[in-house]
Amino acid sequence: MPATNRPVYLPHDPLTPQRDITHTHFRPGETVVIFKGVAGGRLWGNAVTVVAPSWHTPTDEAGWRVLDPAGGDRSYVTAHPRYLVHLSTGCPECLVHQKALREYLVPRIGTDEDPVDCRWYSLTALNQLVHVADSRGSTADSAVRLT
Repeated sequence: MPATNRPVYLPHDPLTPQRDITHTHFRPGETVVIFKGVAGGRLWGNAVTVVAPSWHTPTDEAGWRVLDPAGGDRSYVTAHPRYLVHLSTGCPECLVHQKALREYLVPRIGTDEDPVDCRWYSLTALNQLVHVADSRGSTADSAVRLT
């Protein structure tokens, strides 16, 4: 079953909007993930590459331009650092955030193999990724599809 046909009730993400992470935590060339939900009892999202600093208009803070290596219409988007999590196991802060998010979500969503997209993110007309907690009125114009 595709992620778009999953349960109507989707838990909100109270952890990412409260995450205190600075712009300097990430570096160009690093591979990070933007978690979108759960699949098979694990966090599920899009792996992207950090490219260059870029102003994140929805939050008026320093963000990162990231590249979806799979390409597509929106290969490059700008994201706030709190949306990004290192894929490597060597980053303690990212591991703590990942564990907390997993412990919050998996019991609420379940362990089905099919991905559940919680639809926390959308894209603005300027290709700025915005979390629903950071959205200001009409800045989000479409559901994000980075894959």
